[in-house]
Amino acid sequence: MAKGVYMCKSCHQDICAKRVSLFSSLDDEQLIKIINLVIHKTYKKGEALIFEGQSFNSLVIINKGQVKGFKTTIEGKEQILYIFSDGDFFGEKNLLRNQPSGYTVEALEETHVCLIEKGDFQTLIQEYPDIALKIMEELGNRLDHLENVVESMGTKTVDSRISSVILEFANKFGTDDPRGTLIELPLSREGIANYIGITRETVSRKMSMLQEEGVLEIIGNKKLLLLDRSALERAIE
Repeated sequence: MAKGVYMCKSCHQDICAKRVSLFSSLDDEQLIKIINLVIHKTYKKGEALIFEGQSFNSLVIINKGQVKGFKTTIEGKEQILYIFSDGDFFGEKNLLRNQPSGYTVEALEETHVCLIEKGDFQTLIQEYPDIALKIMEELGNRLDHLENVVESMGTKTVDSRISSVILEFANKFGTDDPRGTLIELPLSREGIANYIGITRETVSRKMSMLQEEGVLEIIGNKKLLLLDRSALERAIE
């Protein structure tokens, strides 16, 4: 865990409570109870929040920042499974089933998190069953995501994988722009390659081709301007 622990009054009405889907069914009075349980920590870019196989006694909510969840293959390469950002959570398996983490989580940038310790969390879900239902819903979404990853690597073309990941990032990290959708990429070209199971060179080449076709515009290393969403959608049909 990171060394720096702080109490952050400024986020009390922000990510920790109102913008987290887990707590969306609760009223302001109930949210205050949760806020009083929260511990805050900061992680530097490249710092691990939790390691694969480690038991973890807190629910972790991303307050601000981005992290990646990944497993290490027998060849020593990363297989990125998830990108978590503002409002996302992880660590629920050990809290509900005493199951250690199935993947390592590492900060992609300076990241602020909100922690709710195991005993407090179990009390919360007994008092507010809707929280448990939200967790079940999210775990279902993650299972669907992993099934899609497996299917993609086994059956989808490289073009389809590239199109799918750009649309995923557009939906999660994109903002409206007069010409389309501006995407702040959470991963480098190498990271994207590890996320969709191809080489970095292929990622760069395919993105350059999409730029030549007028589908997107590459803005430096970490930004894309998506100009033609429908072209990507057709590529994954």
